[in-house]
Amino acid sequence: MRRREFVTLLGGAAAWPLAARAQQAGKLPTLGFLVAGTQLSHGPWFDALAQRLRELGWIDGRNIAIVYRWAEGRAERYDEVAAELVQLRVDVIVTSSTPPVIAAKRLTSVIPIVFAAVGDPVGAGLVESLARPSGNVTGLSLQQTDTAAKRLGLLLECVPHIRRLAILINAGNPGAVLDMGEVQSAARELGLDVVISDVRRSEDVLPAFAVLKGRADALYVVPDPLTNAQRVRIITLAQDARLPTVWYWREHVEAGGLMSYGASQPHLFRRTAEYVDKILRGAKPADLPVEQPTKFDFVINLTTAKVLGIDVPPALLARADELIE
Repeated sequence: MRRREFVTLLGGAAAWPLAARAQQAGKLPTLGFLVAGTQLSHGPWFDALAQRLRELGWIDGRNIAIVYRWAEGRAERYDEVAAELVQLRVDVIVTSSTPPVIAAKRLTSVIPIVFAAVGDPVGAGLVESLARPSGNVTGLSLQQTDTAAKRLGLLLECVPHIRRLAILINAGNPGAVLDMGEVQSAARELGLDVVISDVRRSEDVLPAFAVLKGRADALYVVPDPLTNAQRVRIITLAQDARLPTVWYWREHVEAGGLMSYGASQPHLFRRTAEYVDKILRGAKPADLPVEQPTKFDFVINLTTAKVLGIDVPPALLARADELIE
């Protein structure tokens, strides 16, 4: 066969849908789920993604294969589990949060990478722009940094006596650092003193609260796989310290946090399945614009408010999407 004919055949093969190419090779197209957290913290969200895939006709074990790899909220695991998926030659890597996307992108420029939830994909350098991602990465933005000031504002509306704000952050996460910057700017404009506590491993959580003791009136928890996986522990320590907390996700308020405001995670993960569906049918990540959230949740835990002695203003109660009692 002539070289030109061979190159032409390769070009044609690249244009086939992934599902068709996999079936031609005698195997099911394989999805690699790079889960940043644990079964408890992230499992329900990936279940929502798998359910939407089934609705779109993709059934694990029948016409696709799904491989799970769990990083358990540990940053040192991202490279390891991403490498496993690349070595398995999965057809699509599906993940969430900035650090796992960075790890996967560093290891492959060929396998499509779809992120279900990233705080600021442009600011973190994952895509060139929302409209034109370029490369092999696309997905859904959380608008995390865009909503940071609003979260702080809601907290202050609920607890107006706050003068000292603690920020709990995994500063090893570039997306979390961007969020923190927005909160710091908003806090300065409001005249608040800010103390930052950096947690990069689960072992850092307890010492972080020892540092914060007596230095803060409330706690802003920056979204991250580690803080998500450690949410019950963080909430327990915050309540022991009499610190009202504000979070991004409603799941943290269900676990006992005071309040949250952010995009609905199950909704984002279901929409992620539609990206996977398009890629399996032949679309390229570079041609799929990054979408932004359309559904946001504002949730207040009234039981926690009562425990902390907080009287939530009626106007705030009326604006909440959900009240947990």
